[in-house]
Amino acid sequence: MSELLKTPLFETYKSMGAKTIDFGGWALPVQFSSIKEEHEAVRTRAGLFDVSHMGEIDVKGEHALDYLQKMMTNDISKLKENGAQYTAMCYEDGGTVDDLLVYKHTEEHYLLVVNAANTVKDFNWLEKHLIDGVSLSNVSNEMAQLAIQGPKSEVVLQRLTDTDLSSIGFFKFQNDVLIADVKTLVSRTGYTGEDGFELYTASEDAPALWEAILSAGEPENILPCGLGARDTLRFEAKLALYGQELTKDISPLEAGIGFAVKTSKEANFIGKSALLRQREKGLERKLVGIEMIGRGIPRTNYSVYKGDQLIGVVTTGTQSPTLKKNVGLALIKKEYTEIDTEIDVEIRNKRVQAKVIPSPFYKRQK
Repeated sequence: MSELLKTPLFETYKSMGAKTIDFGGWALPVQFSSIKEEHEAVRTRAGLFDVSHMGEIDVKGEHALDYLQKMMTNDISKLKENGAQYTAMCYEDGGTVDDLLVYKHTEEHYLLVVNAANTVKDFNWLEKHLIDGVSLSNVSNEMAQLAIQGPKSEVVLQRLTDTDLSSIGFFKFQNDVLIADVKTLVSRTGYTGEDGFELYTASEDAPALWEAILSAGEPENILPCGLGARDTLRFEAKLALYGQELTKDISPLEAGIGFAVKTSKEANFIGKSALLRQREKGLERKLVGIEMIGRGIPRTNYSVYKGDQLIGVVTTGTQSPTLKKNVGLALIKKEYTEIDTEIDVEIRNKRVQAKVIPSPFYKRQK
């Protein structure tokens, strides 16, 4: 794997016997024990993920807000200091450049957290549309990111800090928090459908932080977790994955993240006209949940039919560890999106019966 990019924790994976794969050019662990065990740990206790492959871009300058209002679909002016916001960047035709998080440090300093495989593309896109009074810095190599997720995550992390973690609300963050004596930016957003925290720190401090959290979580039987469980967890909660639910050919509205598209904001962001037309005209296709009636698992890119008509494609599918059912997300023509509509998924050249069901498949109890 010498040609693949590695996070600061790569040697730690090797010593723990993790199974690593090529994920968007990165050598990352798909699992440490088993996907089902790690999934259950996050749903019931706590799990720790290395997400240091994610990209981080600093945006600074007196016109930073105006610039981000032009680039992002969400309304960045609503963001307060120490707040985070989920948003998308779009092309002129409404297709998606990326979905990302925006963290506001001050009026003149924002941090963007982007998808790993899109970091260079996103930076180039942002740079192409840069305005006077704004500077960009790709700080991805300087930062590591760990994510502790699950109902026991606050209990575990609180053992390692004097900062009251309960004071960090959902989609809020606090800078310069000492976690196990490591200076950390701590946020509370989550990509699993559970409560949890993201910890951004200097790359060289990541291994020590990883070990400290696993040690502190031993009473809760915390597990290190890989990409496999991360995918099944986010899928059950219907959280979009770029490259599957979102692409250059799929708009944020079609992908079901219209809440992050503020076509009513005054700023004329890139893609606004196309997204406004989609809203006014009505979507031609929508992302829905499906459940298999016949035997088989709906996988990414499997074709979806109604009778002999091709009506869409599966974006993500698996056997849900929580529901113990074969379910998927599918982007299909809107006239077939009513709950209980029967459809067929083509699995290994055979049409297998399925139906549209409510989604997300999982919502945690508050």
